[in-house]
Amino acid sequence: MGQTVLYPLRFEPIYQYRLWGGRRLADLLSEPLPNGPIGEAWVLSDRDDHTSIVDSGIFKGQTIGQLMYEFPEQMMGKLTGRFLRFPLLLKFLDAHEMLSVQVHPGYPPDQPLPAGEKEKTEAWVVIDAGKESHIYAGLKPGDTPDILRQSIANGTLADHLASFQPKPGDGVFIPAGTVHALGGDVVVFEIQQNSDTTFRLYDWGHIDAKTGKPRALQVDQALGCIDFADGAAGLVKPTVDITAPERELVFDCEPFRLWRLRSHSPFSVGAADLPRVLVCVEGAGQIEHDGATYAIERGEVWLLPAVVGICHFRPSDAVNLLEIALPG
Repeated sequence: MGQTVLYPLRFEPIYQYRLWGGRRLADLLSEPLPNGPIGEAWVLSDRDDHTSIVDSGIFKGQTIGQLMYEFPEQMMGKLTGRFLRFPLLLKFLDAHEMLSVQVHPGYPPDQPLPAGEKEKTEAWVVIDAGKESHIYAGLKPGDTPDILRQSIANGTLADHLASFQPKPGDGVFIPAGTVHALGGDVVVFEIQQNSDTTFRLYDWGHIDAKTGKPRALQVDQALGCIDFADGAAGLVKPTVDITAPERELVFDCEPFRLWRLRSHSPFSVGAADLPRVLVCVEGAGQIEHDGATYAIERGEVWLLPAVVGICHFRPSDAVNLLEIALPG
């Protein structure tokens, strides 16, 4: 097996029950949903509790962690040795109801983190949204810990958050330390650092049907890691690549870069000796590599190991594809 060369890899989605979830991921992913409100589909995850499994080819049944251990150079190329685990966690979210108002750790940079966890910067690409959809990202000017604590007590926290009504295609950047929430029938693709730590400030009065109780809040921890001066959160304006007009850069930060590619005509994806991830949000097409073709459908996420390098992508018709680069 050690002499086998890796190929473009597709992974099985991992569905997650969430009390704020819905059923709309059934329209996006081909794998049947389990019963109940499904809020998240983890489509690329290298975590002990939920690990992605290859669903095609000779490595079918292998986990991403096994491949990272067995083939570190083929998987990571120039990034070999930098990461013990795949450094990003990728998801689709169906926020039928409002998520809790929450914040992820990482600010200030020297803040102690839970054992085994890292800071968590994330971003969303809006796939679908309705008339009641809403995104909160960041605080209004003048907010302080005391003001937020009082607003939590009297149920007016939302009045202190920057907010907008999203539309399909929007890119939303959520640095670590940013207060945020979303909901009201909005579906997004989420890219984040490989961390699963969330501190809840407020939960809209939700009762978990599984327990019959409200979910726990972590107000003190959340207030301790909020960046009250951060103005980087919220809607971003993509930058079009003048040398490749089908490609626009949506997010460009230290933990990840994400481009959106829209075209009817073939184009290149991947990078020499570096891993890339492809996410198909509309349309379909084929990845062409080493004389073989790999069909990619809407809702699918494919990892191009570093050894794969640059590939051609041939759309079946109009395609909307996300391409993700790891921190380098």
